[in-house]
Amino acid sequence: MREDSDDHAGGAGPMLLDADAAGMSPGLPSGTPDAVAGGAPGGGPTLGPDLVTAPTLEDVARVAGVSRATVSRVVNGKRRVAPAIQEVVRAALAETGYVPNLAARSLVTRRTGTVAVVISGAEAGGKGGEIDFADPFFGRVMGGVVRALRPRDVDPLVMIAETDADRARVLSALRNGNADGALLVSTHADDPLPALLVENGLPAVMFARPASRLPISFVDVANRDGAALAAEHLVARGCTRVAAISGPLDVPAAQDRLDGFRDAMARLGHPFVRFAEGNFTFESGRSAMDQLLAGGPVDAVFASNDLMAMGAVESLYRHGLSVPDVRVIGFDDSQLGAVSRPSLTSVRQPIEEMAGEMARILLDVVLDARLEPERRLTSVIFTPTLVVRDSA
Repeated sequence: MREDSDDHAGGAGPMLLDADAAGMSPGLPSGTPDAVAGGAPGGGPTLGPDLVTAPTLEDVARVAGVSRATVSRVVNGKRRVAPAIQEVVRAALAETGYVPNLAARSLVTRRTGTVAVVISGAEAGGKGGEIDFADPFFGRVMGGVVRALRPRDVDPLVMIAETDADRARVLSALRNGNADGALLVSTHADDPLPALLVENGLPAVMFARPASRLPISFVDVANRDGAALAAEHLVARGCTRVAAISGPLDVPAAQDRLDGFRDAMARLGHPFVRFAEGNFTFESGRSAMDQLLAGGPVDAVFASNDLMAMGAVESLYRHGLSVPDVRVIGFDDSQLGAVSRPSLTSVRQPIEEMAGEMARILLDVVLDARLEPERRLTSVIFTPTLVVRDSA
């Protein structure tokens, strides 16, 4: 399969500006003499016996057996290169040790090669939002983002936004070109940052549907469907005194999971489900389970995330009850739940894949200047599955 015409037509495609094309060595200012840049006539080193010239795009192209324009497209993250050719070029980049001139590349691509990953956990007025970094959710999001950005030669800039000053710093970074756009994980329903990004016309993609109606791209999981999987499983196991532990009900995901669970239980002949509200932490799950047990016996509980489910298990043990005599299902399918004892049955949302898709949407859709503005707005909803383990 032909990759493009450049490797068959002597590089007749459009030229891309970079340090080599401008007669500069990577990392040195415009106008640096060849002798200083290490570029003596004939291409040999001139700075001494231990110093050599930096590898150029031509060097990479020669090793890869492709045109210089093809190497430029791979380096600049262009999409018009076949995957097999990209792998060959990346191997040649590694072999030659070529390092792109980021300043020159930004002139060509209009991008910095940096994306802000913003963890935002504050409500309006600057009140702290209690971001719980012990929650494995955040590590899974970062892992998915990094795996998606690395092949594109894009680096993450992690920013925490808990106060008005933090939010101003995020907006300034995007306005001033320190980052090309934002991947936003908002942990508080009253968080004003999503609206501020929209109002300022700044490119962003959210993890999970925003709490208020905003024209902003996002990725999410079908929360109601996932909760319904949990309900169907518990009823199939013969459970009749089923309770639920929700997350904060001003958070769309938490409300959707509770509603999806109760709706499914009603369809299965169980019109009333007792529930207690938590805040996605281990301690809140334990406290919510204590409340539910104070209201009467239960033989099963669905918690809206794995940390709360594990807190519920702790509460059950403290009350002299065992699991799975009381069945427990969480939501997330975290590694922590998988290795707990008993191992936790959980609704799986593919967090790493969702985070990677969030990055792809930002780079390929939101930042694509060729698209009309309305076409840069999109959403992707992932399908959940139930992972059955010992707890249910």
